[in-house]
Amino acid sequence: MTEAGTLKLDVLAALCKRRGFIFPNSEIYGGINGFWDYGPLGSELKRNIREAWWQDVVRRRDDVVGIDTAIIMHPKVWEASGHVAGFADPMVDCKSCKKRYRADNLCEDQGQELVRTDTGFVLPAGISCPACGSKDLTEPRAFNLMFESNTGPVKDDSSRVYLRPETAQGIFVQFDNVLATARQKIPFGIAQVGKAFRNEINPRNYTFRSREFEQMELEFFIKPGTDTEWHKYWVEERLKWYTSIGLPSSSLHLDVHPKEKLAHYASACTDVMYDFPFGRQELEGIAARGCFDLTQHAKFSGKPLNYFDQETNENFVPHVIEPSAGVDRIALALLCNAYREEWVPKGKDDSGSAGAILAEPGKPVPEAHEPRTVMRFHPRVAPVKVAVFPLLKNKPELVAKARGIFEDLRTDWSCFWDVTGAIGRRYRRQDEAGTPYCVTVDFDTLSADTVTVRDRDSMKQERIAVSELHDLMRERLR
Repeated sequence: MTEAGTLKLDVLAALCKRRGFIFPNSEIYGGINGFWDYGPLGSELKRNIREAWWQDVVRRRDDVVGIDTAIIMHPKVWEASGHVAGFADPMVDCKSCKKRYRADNLCEDQGQELVRTDTGFVLPAGISCPACGSKDLTEPRAFNLMFESNTGPVKDDSSRVYLRPETAQGIFVQFDNVLATARQKIPFGIAQVGKAFRNEINPRNYTFRSREFEQMELEFFIKPGTDTEWHKYWVEERLKWYTSIGLPSSSLHLDVHPKEKLAHYASACTDVMYDFPFGRQELEGIAARGCFDLTQHAKFSGKPLNYFDQETNENFVPHVIEPSAGVDRIALALLCNAYREEWVPKGKDDSGSAGAILAEPGKPVPEAHEPRTVMRFHPRVAPVKVAVFPLLKNKPELVAKARGIFEDLRTDWSCFWDVTGAIGRRYRRQDEAGTPYCVTVDFDTLSADTVTVRDRDSMKQERIAVSELHDLMRERLR
């Protein structure tokens, strides 16, 4: 429970609730399965993930533009995309206890694989209900995952709409408008970040599989025939991005889909996988989707969605490469990766982490040591970048000086102000929040205009001039 590979989710969930990363949704009413709320630290973490993605995928490129489409779209969008007819998971019911399960997950948990046939799915022999142990289960049947709603005052078939199960289709239906206004040429991409909804049969693994989640999707439009090279390019780009936000390459893997498991319209699909405590699971999929989506929307809407290349005098329906990532899954991966329990020498917080030991579950804390829980976030995604403390809250001159430094730093970074408790306790609170640096204002600050900067990971403290503080933070937090 001290490293990402052995961390128990209930331990992480307890810290996330205690420190304000993630709260159970509607908890005072007993909660609702498959939905989660992000607290002050969690909302900053997710915002930093989105900002890092947007900076690297959109703002730092000349060939990608952004879009923000509505959650509810014309219902024909989902007919054209195939979601109305085919967006379904196989589910089974236990005839004894009436529990319902997603068939593929049920088989996977019991070391089996769901059998796919030309007409549907078949459970392998020996699969039992996890709740009561009964093997009297229904045959798998399709369950559409889209949430339905209605527009206007009358609830009938004519007013039926759906909450979007993905953000991609909003990009495809606005392809012509973006093409006409963004002054882009193929190859180019359209990016979107937004909420999506899937009525999962069995939400599980904390926030990993939820019914409401957030996606970061890019549709990169290309000339037909260049699919292979562009797919390879985006797989490499996306893998590098994950290491840029602090996920170690040793915990990241690529899962290349074999041809027999590809969607009928796809020529390739590769998933970026992460080693979660509950197993290796997908963070992002990068698919070569051909021209399926644009062709379908042109067919159902009656409006062509072509591209005319003035340089070659060609008119064609673009193909597309789609990197599609989940913000919530990335946040969970970052939380799992960051979590550490350590034993550190007592009273040595000012001399660095020499002598710190990775905590061992079930063993007592060594003599002259004390426990420390720390979230080792990469500075790029850390919810709070810098915390500022006056040494004593009852000394107005210290408080005023510290407050001035805090106000200066917060113009560029997310900062935290804390005057309560001993400095050691304040450090520990920031360790659990994952704050990379703490700045302490003491009496030497008043006489020499210097402050103490404490590093989260090494716990080492250094004395620097106040005039150099902003540049130091800019260098270290960049």
